[in-house]
Amino acid sequence: METEILRISDVVRQQREIARAAEFLRQGQLVAFPTETVYGIGALGLDMAAVEALYEAKNRPASKAFSLQVADVSMVPQVAAYVPRSASLLMEKFCPGPITVVLPKAAAVPYKVTGARDTVGVRIPAHPVALALLQAVGKPLAVPSANISGHTSPLSANDVYADMAGRLPLILDGGTCPVGVESTIVDCTGSKIKILRHGAISEAEIRAAISI
Repeated sequence: METEILRISDVVRQQREIARAAEFLRQGQLVAFPTETVYGIGALGLDMAAVEALYEAKNRPASKAFSLQVADVSMVPQVAAYVPRSASLLMEKFCPGPITVVLPKAAAVPYKVTGARDTVGVRIPAHPVALALLQAVGKPLAVPSANISGHTSPLSANDVYADMAGRLPLILDGGTCPVGVESTIVDCTGSKIKILRHGAISEAEIRAAISI
């Protein structure tokens, strides 16, 4: 498989390239794109074949879940059975942004995505290219970091190409990721929140937001 890099240099080109990338995704193919944290590799999150291709491309163990990215809060009911108050507070404060909230999964979300768990991580990225792509696709995307499992998370399109050329058809080049640190993951499914991965948003910021 050849891997093509689409370089976004202006608004007109961005619209054209995002439309092309969205069509690839709708066809069940994989596309890498920038978020504010690191580059991610996206696949239709509710499509079993696309998700299986994502596991294969990353050489990722099936027990490791994928988080789902959505364009805005109106899409959250497609992937979550309900939103606990703690998650609602965090999303109101930090979304779009570098936070992933773990929620009870909706029935439509395949267990393949969640590593056989009844929960799913949900994120609304802040990067304009990521948001525009999610809006263009109109469906939730499974989006892990765009690297082979165990390798360093990529901060540029060239990083993605160096690690994953031949494993996916398309990389959207939106420049270097401005944050450069993985999103903070917060489990909101219990009576108390649990921070599963420390990242761009600090524990102090998280706890302050839910104590309002």
